[in-house]
Amino acid sequence: MIIEYEEKLLETIDSRITQASDDELFAGGYLRGHISLSAASCEEDGIVDLAEFKSRIQASLDEAKSELSPADRVIVHDLWTELQATI
Repeated sequence: MIIEYEEKLLETIDSRITQASDDELFAGGYLRGHISLSAASCEEDGIVDLAEFKSRIQASLDEAKSELSPADRVIVHDLWTELQATI
């Protein structure tokens, strides 16, 4: 179930590439890494719960927030929120 959700998230990010702004491209690429790492972490731990998967993505983003400027954090947060709402 997590693999399918991960694939939908990544496909949705990829489908926006042609019309995305530079900020959206950055946020998509940044999120892809956190999504993939969280999926691998869940798989390694035998977790199949989507809520836990989403929680791990959010925790990963929270832990890495110092990597981003405040403006970039908003862009990434907004895209992550939008993806969760649409998938």
